Amino acid sequence: MGKMIDLTASDGHKLSAYRAEPVGTSAGKPRGGIVVIQEIFGVNNHIKAVTDGFAADGYLAIAPSMFDRVEKNVDLGYSPDDIAKGREIRGKVTNDMAVKDAEAAIKAAASAGKVGIVGYCWGGLVTWLSAGKTAGLVCAVPYYGGGILDNAELAPKVPLMGHFGEKDAHIAADGVRNLAKKYSQHQIFIYGADHGFNCDQRGSYNALAAKQARERTLGFFRQHVG
Repeated sequence: MGKMIDLTASDGHKLSAYRAEPVGTSAGKPRGGIVVIQEIFGVNNHIKAVTDGFAADGYLAIAPSMFDRVEKNVDLGYSPDDIAKGREIRGKVTNDMAVKDAEAAIKAAASAGKVGIVGYCWGGLVTWLSAGKTAGLVCAVPYYGGGILDNAELAPKVPLMGHFGEKDAHIAADGVRNLAKKYSQHQIFIYGADHGFNCDQRGSYNALAAKQARERTLGFFRQHVG
């Protein structure tokens, strides 16, 4: 459904991105734009499917290739070797680089109207950082972003909805509860699920939690993006 496009970050770095056109809206006018931030596995077929899903709900959806600064065309699966490779690349991408690349996608998505951002795993952290640092967003939805608790002092500048798993060994549920108390004006949900529960290609997939989180996310985007 989508196609690869090129983006340019504010520091001149050129990166590719997967862009899915909105479908199903009246008169073909998009509801707005959604930026989708990848896990540590690149813009793989799962992230493309998620991006297509938001396009099917009427949004212009763009998933930037966040690893392009280190290695182009990263497309990993979920085996232990893939996880090790993804972590290695992720370790070379600074938060500053990641926010710049997210910002490039936000600017591109703005052609459709208001822009929201959603990210999974490492992308959840990038989403949190973007919510606190970048202009051009109206809302943000991080899913189980490792590192969010380490950046809890960075207050989101836009309405935020977070999705976390109670059984996530990477992110302490008590820490998430403290985060929810600290930012009580935002919506933080904890599901009886593990890290990565939204990804149907991972062993930790939880269909019920994924469905509930997606419905909440779409409602949130309807409210803030359009």
